[in-house]
Amino acid sequence: MAEKKTKFFDEFPPVSTEAWQNKITADLKGADFEKKLVWRTNEGFNVQPYYRQEDLERVKYLDTLPGNYPFVRGSKTNNNNWFIRQDIKVASLEDANKKALEILNKGVNSLGFILDDGTKLTPRDITVLFKDIRLDSIDTALVYNNIDAAIIFANYISENYKNSNISASVNINPLDTLTLKGYLSNTDLNGLKPLMEKTAALKKFRTTAITGKNFRDAGSNIVQELAFSLAMGAEYLTKLTDEGLDALTAASKLKFNMGVGTNYFMEIAKLRALRLLWAKLTEAYGVDISKCNMFIHSENTIWNKTFYDPYVNMLRTQTEAMSAVLGGTDSLTVMPFNAIFEESTPFAERIARNQQILLKEESHFDKIADPAAGSYYIENLTDSIAEETWKLFLEIQDKGGYIEAFKSGFIQQSIEETAGKMDQAIATRRENLLGTNQFPNFSEYAEREFSAEIFCKKSLKCDQAIAEPVKTYRGAQAFEKLRYKTDLFSKDNKRPLTFMLTIGKLNMRKARAQFAANFFAIAGFDVKEGKGYETIEEGVADAKKAGADIVVICSSDDEYAAIAPAAKELLNDKIFVVAGNPSCKPDLEAKGINNFIHVRSNLLEELKAYQKQLIK
Repeated sequence: MAEKKTKFFDEFPPVSTEAWQNKITADLKGADFEKKLVWRTNEGFNVQPYYRQEDLERVKYLDTLPGNYPFVRGSKTNNNNWFIRQDIKVASLEDANKKALEILNKGVNSLGFILDDGTKLTPRDITVLFKDIRLDSIDTALVYNNIDAAIIFANYISENYKNSNISASVNINPLDTLTLKGYLSNTDLNGLKPLMEKTAALKKFRTTAITGKNFRDAGSNIVQELAFSLAMGAEYLTKLTDEGLDALTAASKLKFNMGVGTNYFMEIAKLRALRLLWAKLTEAYGVDISKCNMFIHSENTIWNKTFYDPYVNMLRTQTEAMSAVLGGTDSLTVMPFNAIFEESTPFAERIARNQQILLKEESHFDKIADPAAGSYYIENLTDSIAEETWKLFLEIQDKGGYIEAFKSGFIQQSIEETAGKMDQAIATRRENLLGTNQFPNFSEYAEREFSAEIFCKKSLKCDQAIAEPVKTYRGAQAFEKLRYKTDLFSKDNKRPLTFMLTIGKLNMRKARAQFAANFFAIAGFDVKEGKGYETIEEGVADAKKAGADIVVICSSDDEYAAIAPAAKELLNDKIFVVAGNPSCKPDLEAKGINNFIHVRSNLLEELKAYQKQLIK
């Protein structure tokens, strides 16, 4: 007897979008759908709480295959392989070579050699640096803005290898110099065309870097990073083609170095949108559509990395690495977890390497081309990012292109506005940095002194600047500076102590004690929770016995009217704080109680005020 075949989903009738909306409206019980469930991104567009197949009808590129124009699905046709890169700061050529050979045996297949400005490289130096390294088996980046060195490097490849498809790059980046130093080197800008012509035979030798990561490290959003990077690319293409270089050669010599941040799905969509827009842009310059692909190198941004609780940085870099890989990056550097505050250690570098190796060898992220394809959410994000990026790109073009927009201050002002909003979100904990402005490690203290530069914006403005450069920094710096001040003070003085006077309803006092402990521990203050008291007198006695500098009364709103004034009177000179924002607040303020902490507090400003009272 033949088995009867059933289709499982036939038992479930299709559900229309209207039915979904009606169900959601009913569950919201009158609450506004837009305010409750629609997310307004920092990039300026809305993200819906759910997407359906019909939401893909407006997306035009879905019928394309990986490896085909407009390359939104990547440049690779049958896999998602990428180069695992580790960067090496070159202090000694011999030591750098030794380290490179060592890490090539530990899973790395891309090397980035970082040289300081002013370093002079000779042909012999290049030979020493690449001794015993097979450049035809790896990808190599010379992170050094020097045209003479670029030519020496290209000559070394041509003289030692017959393969014209060796993957290598240098960082000749006059527009990056403008971005970070405010100075535009016309010598470098005018030297691009001769350099590209001299290296034209090396098909995968990329001479010019476009570093979008600089914008993210200064606080830009994703759309700004993409639009400014595309504008730089258009600036180069326009200049080079006006000088007679063919568009294909010019485009193929450009490399995009992009930052990857913590917004997991947005970062996946970002790289897909970038390839789409670059393909459209280069097509407009006359490049054959089959060759409108690009090379993207990704690296973790510093924006969300933290000095305190640094091991959390591993979690951040791991999810960011996943985003970059799923988005189809061509190479990736994972930042060691301690890189923002000290020279990376062998342990930290090993972890960073293994984070990529795990994605490739155990999670098999390299096996399938464009693994994000078809996701209603990611495809819509890709389309929205591309649309907003193109609008901003055209606005820059209307201002005369990247150089003119930068000289006028448009680029810098746009980034500063976005960064200011992000700073405010961190200060009010609408944006969480685990271990820094939320859930700090209560027992972690800075055991040694660190340079003040760790907690400040970094400006590289030079004497020849024609515009104010962007300043890179981290979102955590203001909180870290606050906490570090407490740590320094506490080396020779008593560390400020916050005591949670818990009284009244059990659930409310426990919840508010936990909130208050996290609140004040963020500033590096010691925290101690009371045992739960029957009377105010008993709690005040324990607070005084503990030597509390700040006493936070933790109870329910309806109990504060009676117990808060009584506690305030008994505590005399102690800083007295109410945990919550009760309706009786005006009455309490009339009785001299002025300190309240709650979820709407500006955490940073209030902690600064408390610290100022306790640390002179």
